[in-house]
Amino acid sequence: MNTTRDLTHQAQDQREQPALLPAVDVIEDATGITLYADLPGVPRDKLDVRVEGDTLLIDAELVLALPQAMEASHAEVQRTAYRRAFTLSRELDPDKVSAELAQGVLRLRIPKAAHAQPRRIAVQVA
Repeated sequence: MNTTRDLTHQAQDQREQPALLPAVDVIEDATGITLYADLPGVPRDKLDVRVEGDTLLIDAELVLALPQAMEASHAEVQRTAYRRAFTLSRELDPDKVSAELAQGVLRLRIPKAAHAQPRRIAVQVA
């Protein structure tokens, strides 16, 4: 069996499963964009952030520990996965994405590529 093919199908199957869409704020400034994604209940080891081509993917698994011998009688949220995908503009540099997770909020910083950065032009006196 082809392991790479199996893993590709496995990843595709996971993406096709129903998932929650986390709320995301996107802030742009002169040097890039910052995304803030709300991912409550997601530990670091259950978070996968990656860039595939021009697409930024966020996959995460919600982990809510119940005390032993307790069972939820009602649950508002029944999905255990978060998933979002964003198409990155060519002005952004996907090789320099940075990410940090703190208190249920994922912060992604994506700087603009060098060609899209504002720059000063020196004026020569003739």
